[in-house]
Amino acid sequence: MNNRIVTLIPSATEIVCALGFKDQLVGRSHECDFPSSITHLPICTEPKFDVNGTSHEIDTRVKDLLGDSLSVYRVFSETLKALQPDVIVTQTQCDVCAVNLHDVELALDNWLGKKPSLVSLQTTDLAGVWSDIRTVAKALDQEAQGENVLSALLARIHTIADQATTLPNPPKIACIEWMDPLMAAGNWVPELVHMAGGINLFGEAGKHAPWLTWDALEEADPDIILILPCGFSIPQIQEHLPTLTSNPVWNQLRAVKLGQVYATDGNQYFNRPGPRLVESLEIMAEIFHPQTFTFNHQDSGWTSALQR
Repeated sequence: MNNRIVTLIPSATEIVCALGFKDQLVGRSHECDFPSSITHLPICTEPKFDVNGTSHEIDTRVKDLLGDSLSVYRVFSETLKALQPDVIVTQTQCDVCAVNLHDVELALDNWLGKKPSLVSLQTTDLAGVWSDIRTVAKALDQEAQGENVLSALLARIHTIADQATTLPNPPKIACIEWMDPLMAAGNWVPELVHMAGGINLFGEAGKHAPWLTWDALEEADPDIILILPCGFSIPQIQEHLPTLTSNPVWNQLRAVKLGQVYATDGNQYFNRPGPRLVESLEIMAEIFHPQTFTFNHQDSGWTSALQR
């Protein structure tokens, strides 16, 4: 069965491609950039705010939009109509991260004739990621293929977790999802930390990212700090690192003194609830336990944040 598919969140694009339906994609969001072979597809969305600037400036712009009861993103209704998709995949997990279901429903409100099937992803933990893969597979009438993809992903995860969680002296980990204001990582990230053989200090599995105070960070005094801001690449993290390093608490932290602070590509890995969360786990494992794990993600997926 052939479908004309539009994906409006990067993780959905990656799920569709992992299921083997890359050739049926006809449109994407402005953030969908993996695999690179889909970047020629028409873009169907855009942010309503300037995505450039400091962490604080971006946070303020997003909060202003949400405070005015406005959507953070714009859907190109006319582009969608021209593409005539059979299936549109969007999400309800986070209004800040990507176009949500309500935005898409509004864009389709005045369509004539048959409307596309809407598939909404809503994960908050790893079990939800696996459920979303099944949901997309079912929408494409490929449930068996969905199970095959899941089996392969879970096999890779269990191979790492079965070894990492038995290693002695697990390090205490702080995962920073936003730099100003300070925010820890939640949702599926605490589960990944545990599976990679670490002790997660902030954030709970299945719950949204919590705000974090410098006092709490100082008191917990992590062994390792991972910086994985939502939407930021490694070069962007390095550019905005003074947001963290200028705080008086920074140089007092154990992780900083030991040189155990790492910039990770949250935009490509940790913030995308799709197949590449397995690579996210690999990144954590080789950072936490470099004597045991090597997956060759250094410099592409992570790097020292303290390089001079």
